[in-house]
Amino acid sequence: MRNKPNTNFMNFDQTENQRMIAQMVRDFAEKNVRPYVMEWDEAQFFPREMFREMGKLGLLGVLVPEEYGGSGLGYFEYVTAIVELSKVCGSVGLSMAAHNSLCTGHIMYFGNDEQKKRWLPKLATGEWMGAWGLTEANTGSDAMRMQCVAKKDGNHWVLNGTKNWITHGITGDVAVVLARTGELLDSNGITAFVVERGTPGFKGGKKENKLGMRASETAELIFEDCRIPEENVLGEVGDGFKQAMKILDGGRISIASLSLGIAKGAYEAALKYSKERQQFGQPISNFQGISFKIADMATRIEAAELLTLQAADRKNKGLSVNREGAFAKYYASEVAVWASTEAVQIFGGYGYTKDFPVEKFYRDSKLCTIGEGTSEIQKLVIARSILK
Repeated sequence: MRNKPNTNFMNFDQTENQRMIAQMVRDFAEKNVRPYVMEWDEAQFFPREMFREMGKLGLLGVLVPEEYGGSGLGYFEYVTAIVELSKVCGSVGLSMAAHNSLCTGHIMYFGNDEQKKRWLPKLATGEWMGAWGLTEANTGSDAMRMQCVAKKDGNHWVLNGTKNWITHGITGDVAVVLARTGELLDSNGITAFVVERGTPGFKGGKKENKLGMRASETAELIFEDCRIPEENVLGEVGDGFKQAMKILDGGRISIASLSLGIAKGAYEAALKYSKERQQFGQPISNFQGISFKIADMATRIEAAELLTLQAADRKNKGLSVNREGAFAKYYASEVAVWASTEAVQIFGGYGYTKDFPVEKFYRDSKLCTIGEGTSEIQKLVIARSILK
């Protein structure tokens, strides 16, 4: 009996649309990002006006349906855009990812039609920047112990507490905030709220002075008797933790894409340099020690890309990406750190200076193994999916 051919294979060849998006983003990054990368990095400057221009190109609402002002595209296009930006600047890639997949994504997936019409058009066009507040000082991976609480008072909820490590914590015009509305450790005791900047009792706090990703703003969200109208609750009261876990599943594709872009940027810089740098009368790429590094980098980056595209494919199909997102995020982020380290080594002493791009890739890459679930948490997710 002949085996039937497997017609359920995944085809990850870029479509014409993806190629056009990639070229558009490359052109935009060369003109609007690359000339300022180190200036923004040194000053920890978040280029808000540049993000307005990104919004005009549809990059801040890639996945948002057109009826809400978005581009109405899928995850392959989304991955493509983040990768191309991150090849130039990880900070810009990170802010794009956080804006799209966290704040905007949470409203898109769990908001009602009225809420979507109210907030998505401003977020998708770049008129507003979004923030997403889950993490607290003592509750990183252990989100169930959050101390930020919201108590019902008539037609409002009164929010008190502080969120830490929040992308766009100061600049963000609107934030999706997870707060405890029930008992400690109760997975049905956390609720998601949308809080607009300017709401009394809501302000940004300390801005973090970071190793890398310095042009992507990271700061506190502070709530002091902040009154939030009942219509700003996303989904049902008590469903916030479950919502957040689903948002993080998709967010891991974002961080895998960010990681992939950083790894590719470091690889391309190292490859170019290895062909130009002369030692002992020949390019250093001729030496096996260097050529093997290049081969290893290319292989691992290819594997990271396939895992990322696999997760994106499942997300496009509406399938669970709990395990596949963890695969992609874990492997791609570790590859980003490893590849940028190898790139610095290939550059030698020059790689240790700020005159060449690999120094920044090296610093930026480490965040990828920490944000939106550490590598250890990804391994826990993967292990549970295998052993259940």
